[in-house]
Amino acid sequence: MTDDWFRAAAAPPDAGAAGLAAARQGQLTKPPGALGGLETLAVRLAGLQRRPKPRVDRVWMTVFAADHGVAAAGVSAFPQAVTAQMVANMAAGGAAISVLAREIGASLELVNLGTVAPVPASALVREAVIAAGTADFTQGPAMTAAELTRALDAGAAAVARAQAGGAELFIGGEMGIGNTTAATAVACALLEARPADLVGSGTGLDDAGLQRKAAIIEQALALHADGLTDPAAVLARVGGFEIAALAGAYVACAQRGLPVLVDGFISTAAALAAVRLCAGAEAWLLRSHRSAEQGHGAMLAALGGETLLDLGMRLGEGSGAAVAVPLLRLACALHNDMATFAEAGVAAGVEAVDATCGGDQR
Repeated sequence: MTDDWFRAAAAPPDAGAAGLAAARQGQLTKPPGALGGLETLAVRLAGLQRRPKPRVDRVWMTVFAADHGVAAAGVSAFPQAVTAQMVANMAAGGAAISVLAREIGASLELVNLGTVAPVPASALVREAVIAAGTADFTQGPAMTAAELTRALDAGAAAVARAQAGGAELFIGGEMGIGNTTAATAVACALLEARPADLVGSGTGLDDAGLQRKAAIIEQALALHADGLTDPAAVLARVGGFEIAALAGAYVACAQRGLPVLVDGFISTAAALAAVRLCAGAEAWLLRSHRSAEQGHGAMLAALGGETLLDLGMRLGEGSGAAVAVPLLRLACALHNDMATFAEAGVAAGVEAVDATCGGDQR
């Protein structure tokens, strides 16, 4: 793997498989388009999975965890020790993503990229420590070029494990106190937006906390203005290890042909970086839900396409994506298992209307 592997173009979806899936949709026992977005979702998955009958039975989730130096500026309602504590909670099965993974039968792994407090050993935790969190990006770059490469590579390695495990869908999650601040900084740099327009409450900041958070991001963007030259530089200057790993995972999925279900605010910031790094990556990124975090809508608009759900969620961890998995499975089940008009012995189209209405006596 070369140091700039993430700049190679994405694999193209299979137009032939998508065409066959679309043709099948036209033969199923329903009016054309009656299942709305479930139809287009099944057709899109068919093209991504290169088979006319897609499935999402085998789902792989990787949650990347890391701490952030900018947390020292008071951008979160929780101390940094919570990052390692929450990873331990995930490993013990008590976190939201742990419950959701069990309920949908997904494979779950936790990748520790570097936390301030130690993470207890667990069979679910994979140690890939880069440093004990990023540096404070209000004082200098969040990470070095070498650290960025390691974070991006950690994302690609997770995708390799997912494919080795037979995954049909990849979900990336994150855990890191202060990471909504880093994600907002990344989004502002990529979208050329004002922090005040994108910043959200994260772990539950009050109005004064929001203003302080926006000011800190503004300060960081001004400090790094001359160095925000491309998406990789943006990630290195104001990103986080877990955000860079997510971006690397999304790029690797696009290059290797594995569909992605993108989670909320932080994951979408990583997706923005991924599509700027890798031409064609956006085709592989399904948007799961609209986060309640301010600024998510602007990122979604830049990526294009609607989300599957809008439930007012803003937890992260990959939770919104996990909640959307049953919807994908239902879309596939309807597409694969409904009878065609011929199989059911039902007249289709105009013939069915004529029979119901008595032919010419309409």
